[in-house]
Parts: sequence; structure tokens; C-alpha cells
Amino acid sequence: MGLSNQLPKGLDEVDIIVAGGGTAGCIVASRIAEADPNLSVLVVEGGKDNYNVESVVYPALFLENLAPTTTTANFHVAKASKSLLGRESIVPTGGTLGGGSSINFMLYNRARPIDFDQWGQPGWSYKELLPFAKKLETFHGEDPKDTHGKSGKIHATYDNFRSEASQDAFLEAARKRGYATIPDLQDFGPDMGFSRSASWTSPDGRRSDTAHRYLHPLLRDGKHPNLHVLVKHNVERVLFDSNKRASGVELSINPRFAANGVAVPESATSPTIQVRARKLVVVSAGAMGTPPVLERSGVGNPEILKKAGVDVVSAVPGVGHDYQDHNLTLFSYKAKGIPPEKTNDALMSGRKDRNAAIASKDFALTWNTCDIIGKTRPSDKEIDALGPEFRAAWDRDFKDYPERPLMLFGMLGMFIGDYSALPDPEGQYFTIGDYTAYPYARGHLHITGPKAKDPLDFDVGFFDDPHDIDLKKQVYAYKTQREIVRRTAWFSGEVAATHPPFAKNSKAAIIDGPVNADTLEDVVYTAEDDAVLEKWLRGVVATTWHSLGTAKMGDVNKNGVLDPRLNVHGVTGLKVVDLSVAPGNVACNTNSVALMIGEKGADIILKDLGIAA
Repeated sequence: MGLSNQLPKGLDEVDIIVAGGGTAGCIVASRIAEADPNLSVLVVEGGKDNYNVESVVYPALFLENLAPTTTTANFHVAKASKSLLGRESIVPTGGTLGGGSSINFMLYNRARPIDFDQWGQPGWSYKELLPFAKKLETFHGEDPKDTHGKSGKIHATYDNFRSEASQDAFLEAARKRGYATIPDLQDFGPDMGFSRSASWTSPDGRRSDTAHRYLHPLLRDGKHPNLHVLVKHNVERVLFDSNKRASGVELSINPRFAANGVAVPESATSPTIQVRARKLVVVSAGAMGTPPVLERSGVGNPEILKKAGVDVVSAVPGVGHDYQDHNLTLFSYKAKGIPPEKTNDALMSGRKDRNAAIASKDFALTWNTCDIIGKTRPSDKEIDALGPEFRAAWDRDFKDYPERPLMLFGMLGMFIGDYSALPDPEGQYFTIGDYTAYPYARGHLHITGPKAKDPLDFDVGFFDDPHDIDLKKQVYAYKTQREIVRRTAWFSGEVAATHPPFAKNSKAAIIDGPVNADTLEDVVYTAEDDAVLEKWLRGVVATTWHSLGTAKMGDVNKNGVLDPRLNVHGVTGLKVVDLSVAPGNVACNTNSVALMIGEKGADIILKDLGIAA
């Protein structure tokens, strides 16, 4: 079969079905197909093929995957939240082969050892996971601590296009504020500070996603007829036999796609298809996709299943229960003195023609524009300024764990938004992203009906935590990054539309022009300024596309869904391998963890099958 939009006749039974061709699913399927040519493997992906899709393979075009007209992403709309001023948050996820690894920002950012150790799951400690973190990657950089991989399928490099001048200016300004410059912030060390960032890209300048690096080579080498990939099909549910063993899946054509690739109305109906699995079903639909598949299959909270019209196969209340995501805010600044080609504004604004850039093999297409990464902790003075409840949370969860950052930061060499709305649409800009390492708030994700087309009950939970601790983290982050950026050599003002509307007579008011960094004083925020800032944050905080924890490992009586070998509680022949399995959050961009979970999950499966990994 290879890769197809339609299930060929006769392929109604295979050994292993992987329900979801995302970041981890591609790894699992390819590792199994490579390990044993006698095992037939079917990957079912709801999105389309990603092979050589321009917005996927060219790093500089990554924002095209988040455009409203994209066919490479799914958009999940959460219910309106009082904590977010009545807004409905939208969370995009990978909607193409390769999943999030095909559409993310490609920012190379790894977790801290304590993150895995605190999961408390046998086989999932940092020491036990490090071999998989190294196995998956080829790291193009210095590695004195031997924590990086050197021969893996996924590349991470510093060596493609980047803006050294803007990096230097930011790092120098950060040093003046007391933040260290770290040569390698991704070596699993405890350091806090800022670093030049690497990206998940190959030396040839292409995105290093799991479909291109794991699946496509096997589909094209003529040596793996046992590997089959079906795209543009949704997994409606997992099928079980009378012994509660997963025996296959039920599929339907994704209504977003017709046979010729043209979108069709959501109301369109298609017959379902059943495919049997002789040995195992692996659900790998991501933190947003896996809980609905499980619940439609009868695995979940009995009350939720009954309300949705689904018979209970296994009572597992934790399915979809603990949704969490790193809370993100973005703030843009005007730049001066940076060569025009050293920000991505020309391409993003349309001043540079994308097709011409592709035709000319413009080296700037190899750039994901993310040049700085940071991990920081507040000072005692900053902690106390955020109030006694914040101090109590800090003392409980951070004080004795100095390797845990409070916030993560990234710097992008462009404006993110509508250039035509800017006073100077032909200017140059930088955008700082602040995102919360360990949010306290939790949301949920549940089905409302038995079919994939039925809407979801989705609550992101952002800023819903007691005492507004997550909000106060963002207050600290805004003030921190603002003081650094104002002192960079390229700073030429703040883009007012992306900052709080402080009063014009306030010392916190927006600066519209360059400053003298040597004489610049720290901003003093009044109580009124803080109120403006907090309201603004509630109105703009958004997803970092880092959803996890919705089908986590753990005791079923403590909202766990899986055992440490990724088996779903109460049934057999069914595993989950994706970011939904994470019992706790991680201080990093989560693609690195999804990749590692894919490798670890593949190893578990091969060992369970009696095959040497």
C-alpha cells in the first residue's frame, strides 16, 4: 500500500495499528516496521501527507501552518472563560502527517532532569530516559557533558541562518541585568539564563520532522512493504472483543478532505471502515486527540460517556481530565541598526515574495527566526512583590528546587500579526514570547457525542488557578523581558498594540523611540499600572501549543489512565504513546519530550512483542 488516501481492498487486518501519525506515532510505526519485516503496521492519520509541503519543509514559513486557511493544522475552540475576559481560546494542533513536529516553531529546548524524576513512574526517570533523548537526535554543536545525541534521525543545529547581531545585543543587555549567558541551555543542566538557540532543522536547512525523518524514508526505500500509511481518515473509535481486548479500529473519511483533496462540508457523511489488529492498537493522536478517541471507544469517566451516548468498556475517570498548556504572551518591539535581511519581516509582510525566495533557494528560508531561548527565576525581592500567596507557592514548589525555572522566554526576529495595522508596516521588529514553565491551572477535554464530528467540551483552564499565581508569573515575565529589551542596541520603541495601555502620564507608559540604555531607569509600576497589566494579560494570554497530560500515567484512582508500560487501565492490547501520557509538566518546548516519548514507547512495544529494540 505505501501511503494512500483510501484503504486498499484486502487491507482489513494488520498486526499493529497506530491511530495517529503525529510526532510520536511516526516514530513508533517506523521503529516497529524496521525491527520486524514480518509485522504489518498501519498508521491512520486524520490530516494529509506532508511530504515536501512548502510550509512544512521551509522553516521560515512556519506561520503559514497557523493561518485560518491552512490544511496542516486543526483548530480547537475552548469555551469562553471569565478568567480570560470572556474569550474563547483557540488551540491549534498538528493536522498533517508528522503532527506538531511538522508545524511547530522548531525551537530546540529540552526539559530538566527533575521534570522526569518527579513523574514518579518506573522506567521514566531522567537516568532511564536519557538514552532515548540521545537516540533520537543528531546534535550539531559542542557537547562536553555528553548529553546530546550524535547519530539520531532528528537534527538539531545552530548553523543555519540566524541573526548574530541581534543575538549579541540581547545577550549583552541581559548580562547587564544580571542574567548569565549559557553556552548550552539544553544540556539537561541546572543553569538559569539566556542562550543562543538551536532549531530542529537539518544542515541542509529543512525542518526535521518525524514524518520526513522516520516514515517517508521507509515508504520510499522499497524494503518495507509491511508499512502502510492511510491519510485523511479519522479514527472514530477503538474496537474491543468480549474480553475487553483491543481488536481494531473504526475509521471514517475526514470531512475536511474529499478524495481529490477539496474540502467538503462538516455535515457530509461517509460510511465507516473497520480494520482489525491482530496484536496491538496504539493510540497516538496527541494530547488533544487521544482523549476523544478513548472516550468514543468507551474508556473514560462513566458519567461523561453516558451523557455522550457511549457504552462503558472501562471506567477510567482521568481521561481528558488534566489538560494543561504553557501559557504564552507575545510582545513586539521596533528595531534599528539590524540589516534588513536579519529579521524575517520582509517575508512575513509580503515585501519579499515567498515563491521567488523558494525558487532562488534563499538561505533565509532555513531560519525559524527563533534566535534566543531563556529560563529564569525571580529574585527574593521580585517574589515578595508578587504577594504572600505567590511566596507560599514559591516556597513549596520552587525554593528547594533551584533547577526549576519559573518562566521560559524566546526571541523571534519578526512581528507576529497583521503588518498592515502597524504604523510602519515596512519596519523591522522583534517579538518576545513569555511562557509559563509549570502552570497551576488545569482544564479538561471531553466528548459530547459518539462521533468524531461531534463538538468537544474543551476548557483550557488558563488563569483559573487559586490566588492567580499563573497570572502573577506572567506579570513577573513581562516586567523582566521589558527591562532587557529596552537596553538592547537594536531597541527603537515598543509596538503599542502588543503592550498594555498604560496611562500616558505613567512611568510605565509605552516608549515610542530609542532610549539611552546607560541612563535608563527601571520602570516603577504603581498599583494602577499593575491592574492595567493584569487585565491586559487576561485578554491576550494564549496557547504555546504545548498541550499534555490528558491521558497520563498513574494510578486509576488518582486520575491516571495508563500504567508505566503505557497500557490503558482496564483493557488489554491498547497503548497510548504521545504527550498525553506525561504525568507532570516540563520546562521546555514540548516537542523534545514528544520525540523522546515516541522512542521510549517504541522500545516498550518492541520488548512487549519479544523483539530486541
